[in-house]
Amino acid sequence: MVEVDIEVESTESFPISEEIRIKAQSLREQERKRKEQEEKKIGERKGEGSMFYLSQIEHKLPLPPPRLVLPIREAIHMELEKLFLDKVIANLGLCISVYDIRSIDGGFIFPGDGAPTYTVVFNLIMFRPFVGEIITAKLISSDSNGLQLSLGFFDDIYVPAHHMPYPNHFVEDEQGKRKGVWFWDFNEQEYPIQETDVIKFQVQNVSYPQIPVEQPKESKPFAPMLVTGSLDHDGLGPVSWWCAEEIEVDDE
Repeated sequence: MVEVDIEVESTESFPISEEIRIKAQSLREQERKRKEQEEKKIGERKGEGSMFYLSQIEHKLPLPPPRLVLPIREAIHMELEKLFLDKVIANLGLCISVYDIRSIDGGFIFPGDGAPTYTVVFNLIMFRPFVGEIITAKLISSDSNGLQLSLGFFDDIYVPAHHMPYPNHFVEDEQGKRKGVWFWDFNEQEYPIQETDVIKFQVQNVSYPQIPVEQPKESKPFAPMLVTGSLDHDGLGPVSWWCAEEIEVDDE
């Protein structure tokens, strides 16, 4: 998208006509509205909170010959989605979407290569929560080591046992295999964390583990990005805990 920047200078020798001045003001107003719409669109795509970011990347992209039947911008957008969508980039996060393409240069075909190579500058929408951020997720697994939570598009969120609300205890299910239910012990009552719960957690750490050379067959699938969370603060844990408490207070 081309930015319009018009500077109008008035001199005694060559005065600017009113028509040109109005046209310049109109162009400025159009550009201002365009920028406002773009910022609004970015905000909508980011969603609530700050866990989503726009990251600008420059990449040399070979474009496969079958893509050349499409308009160049559309073909490059499709190839970028194939390369980056649902992929983790170390220290940037998980790619949610290709937001836009800022520039396309090149198109050179190097000797021995049948595909033209373009230098592309583009923006990606990245998921990368910050430490201390409060996020709402769903419980997908519970064992003696802690909880695993999911946002729907990202499942590698873990709340280890030492970050559970204290005091607590864990009850293993009858089938064993370390699965079971965690309970928060408060005021001589037990508050369970159940499979259907929507849970608020606080981000403690975001890490990008190195790819292992060898991985045991029984180990969990490798996760290139891990989010560690905590429930050990007021207002965290299953939303139902705090809703019930508010109702009790209101009744009093």
